[in-house]
Amino acid sequence: MEVRIRLQKAGKPLIRLIITAWWRMSGKEGRDGRTLDILGYYDPAKKSYFSLKKEKIAAWVAKGAQMSDTVRSLMKKVK
Repeated sequence: MEVRIRLQKAGKPLIRLIITAWWRMSGKEGRDGRTLDILGYYDPAKKSYFSLKKEKIAAWVAKGAQMSDTVRSLMKKVK
């Protein structure tokens, strides 16, 4: 099982940054995996609104979590 950092819709404009268990087994996709932790929020309507827990993200990446392409590009914008 792989652990991934990805985005999840949380409301009309609001998007959550979550860590999830990711697997491909018998038709199950990563979006159906269990959410392990919420790492922050992002509002695409207000492009400057980020609420990310950078320490938690760094800790999960150090443990081997893989970022999705979209999350990777958001992290570059925040730095």
